[in-house]
Amino acid sequence: MGSMFRSEEVVLVQLFLPTSAAYTCVSQLGELGLVEFRDLNASVSAFQRRFVGDVRRCEELEKTFLFLQEEVRRAGQVLSRPEGRLPAPPPRDLLRIQEETDRLVQELRDVRGNQQSLQVQLHQLRLHAAVLGQGHSPPLAATHTDGPSERIPLLQPPGGPHQDLRVNFVAGAVEPSKAAALERLLWRACRGFLIASFRETEQQLEDPVTVRAGEARAGGASRAGPGPQVQWGPLPQGEPSTWMTFLISYWGEQIGQKIRKITDCFHCHIFPYAEHEEGRLGALQQVQQQSHELQEVLGETERFLSQVLARVQQLLPPWQVQIRKMKAVYLALNQCSMSATHKCLIAEGWCAARDLPTLQQALQDSSSEAGVSAVVHRIPCRDMPPTLIRTNCFTASFQGIVDAYGVGRYQEVNPAPYTIITFPFLFAVMFGDVGHGLLMFLFALAMVLTENRPAVKSAQNEIWQTFFSGRYLLLLMGLFSVYTGFIYNECFSRATAIFSSGWSVAAMATQSDWSDAFLAQHPLLALDPNVSGVFLGPYPFGIDPIWSLAVNHLSFLNSFKMKMSVILGVTHMTFGVVLGVFNHVHFGQWHRLLLETLPELVFLLGLFGYLVFLIVYKWLQDYAARAASASSILIHFINMFLFSRSPTNQPLFHGQEAVQSALVILALVMVPVLLLGTPLFLHWRHRSRSQRGPAGRQPDEDKSGILDSSDASVAGWGPDEEKAGCPEDGEEAEFVLSEVLMHQAIHTIEFCLGCISNTASYLRLWALSLAHAQLSEVLWAMVMRSGLGLGRKLGVAAVALVPIFAAFAVLTVAILLVMEGLSAFLHALRLHWVEFQNKFYSGTGYKLSPFTFASEEG
Repeated sequence: MGSMFRSEEVVLVQLFLPTSAAYTCVSQLGELGLVEFRDLNASVSAFQRRFVGDVRRCEELEKTFLFLQEEVRRAGQVLSRPEGRLPAPPPRDLLRIQEETDRLVQELRDVRGNQQSLQVQLHQLRLHAAVLGQGHSPPLAATHTDGPSERIPLLQPPGGPHQDLRVNFVAGAVEPSKAAALERLLWRACRGFLIASFRETEQQLEDPVTVRAGEARAGGASRAGPGPQVQWGPLPQGEPSTWMTFLISYWGEQIGQKIRKITDCFHCHIFPYAEHEEGRLGALQQVQQQSHELQEVLGETERFLSQVLARVQQLLPPWQVQIRKMKAVYLALNQCSMSATHKCLIAEGWCAARDLPTLQQALQDSSSEAGVSAVVHRIPCRDMPPTLIRTNCFTASFQGIVDAYGVGRYQEVNPAPYTIITFPFLFAVMFGDVGHGLLMFLFALAMVLTENRPAVKSAQNEIWQTFFSGRYLLLLMGLFSVYTGFIYNECFSRATAIFSSGWSVAAMATQSDWSDAFLAQHPLLALDPNVSGVFLGPYPFGIDPIWSLAVNHLSFLNSFKMKMSVILGVTHMTFGVVLGVFNHVHFGQWHRLLLETLPELVFLLGLFGYLVFLIVYKWLQDYAARAASASSILIHFINMFLFSRSPTNQPLFHGQEAVQSALVILALVMVPVLLLGTPLFLHWRHRSRSQRGPAGRQPDEDKSGILDSSDASVAGWGPDEEKAGCPEDGEEAEFVLSEVLMHQAIHTIEFCLGCISNTASYLRLWALSLAHAQLSEVLWAMVMRSGLGLGRKLGVAAVALVPIFAAFAVLTVAILLVMEGLSAFLHALRLHWVEFQNKFYSGTGYKLSPFTFASEEG
């Protein structure tokens, strides 16, 4: 954890990888996660790189894996995670995996196609059996409704004029939603010269539409060939539904043609229908026998399909991991350049200096079989390296807070170690309550104690993952809230008398003229500390519990918390300015100590540090005997800037006016020093270098030029102070004084005005602390206090308090813990990002993102 104070040393390395061992070396680097590769082929398109063919083969295999994974999901099964760490397979195994994958895909397609075909046939047989078993009896008469025609027989007696006509039948099944329209259209098209009977099936059958869609997909996939370009989507299974069977009696060839065309348009299933009962019974038995045989064949097909899917479940998870790793290796190799002799690949990348021995050993072990060892060596570079800060499960959440503002520049001071203390503390100042802090602490402690359980780690709920990733942050926030809750003496808005109170009401009553008449006329009684024995001394820890009974409780806390917020804010900002000293010393910017840090400290402490001094000084004075003549710090601070005095506001100490005037003048003098000091010094240094020439440049100046983003125009990084860069070919960039003056003016105005606005911003500690205390008080008064009183009136306190306490608990968690906790968290976040980190932290760097297989194994 030595790198928590500032980022580790990161160097640019060059790797010479033998062509025969390049894949093995990069694969080993992916397992270790040490090097962030730089793209040496940035000008070459992705389709013209050396290993683009291998990348495409891996991508095609991934598409095939998606098809296999979807088939497993359709079967209601789940792919398990592969056990252990699987290395990237050697290139020769790619062909083997591809052949086995194609064989599995072909088997699945064949079996799935056979299964769907058998399901369609079984569906047709069941519909045919339903039509034959519905009991439609062939009618003997027409169904005209116009007058006497209803009594005219459809079949003329033998020997009549229509003795050559023969009654025919059309039987089938149609979807229920189409039955009414089909019957109406048949009647109108055939002018009523038919007899149609529609009945619902007794059993529900699968919807044939989805079966046909599945059959079409299976047929299309079988014609597409074995390549992975065809992906099967999830096949929707037919929902069971009732069908309408129909029997249509007609005579005449023209009527029959019309009926067949209409039934075809409605996608009806038409089946043969015998005229005689014996023929229909025989056909029904035959259909039932075929259906039984088909079910047995379908069962065998499904068992074989289960065996194929079991093989897929066993082979697919490791293949997916291996192919993803192989693809990542080839993508990394595409960033390398080929040597002139085509015997080795050249790669460049960033690596932590402490990891160089491990990197060298890994390359030697990976290239030992090739006969030629891979070589790694450091190369000079003036580009700003990436930032590397190693974290663990405890510091990761605090580092995440800092990185959300911006990744730090290379080797600048990292605020995360100090955020571990200051962030929970500032949160607790706004959230101080023993009960609420204890609930938060116990919740975080439960997550910490169960953090190694697989079920907890693999939870997919996004809100839970957010809480779990910040469990140690929540732990400290709850712990500090308990601490500040003891200082405020609040536990669910109730004060606790841990120690004896420092005020004695009995002494006041015995030494005062509090008669019965006086008590009747004065409902409010004041405790006078000037009376002997009334004030026994300060409370040992925190606020005296007697203040919770006082009517001026809120006024007292207002004054206390407002002044406490100013003290904490000025201390926090001063600490941020002091941390900037470590940056200046580390980067060799000694002039900034005198021309920036010193004026900033004088300006900040001369004005607002003096305000803190006044607050503490007044706290240490005893105004019990002269409370009416106590001085106002606010009026003193206003008079300080107006260079005036108020006759009614007595000075706190002798010579106060002279001290205040001197501090204001000294702070104003620091403004031009802060504005002009650094630009004029840089201008003088640039002229000195120009007169000495390039040969007179010192090594320390080179380091400052590389890493000092503020001296951008000197180092040649461009006019933007926050831009990391360097002049090409080591040439000195032109110094532009106006640009440096502009940047310094912006910095000066931001700091001077920020000291005022940032100090006022810390008053949010006071505001949110009071808001949290008042919300707790209101919730207790409106829920628990009313519930306790109601329980006594009803005489069923135990029964009445159960729902009331449940409501109090729910509202406490929902409002005071979640909503108020989130509000305090966001305000503490703002205080660190805006008021604290901008004093020394630029956040203009970029993270070291080493090539690793960690994401591929997830």
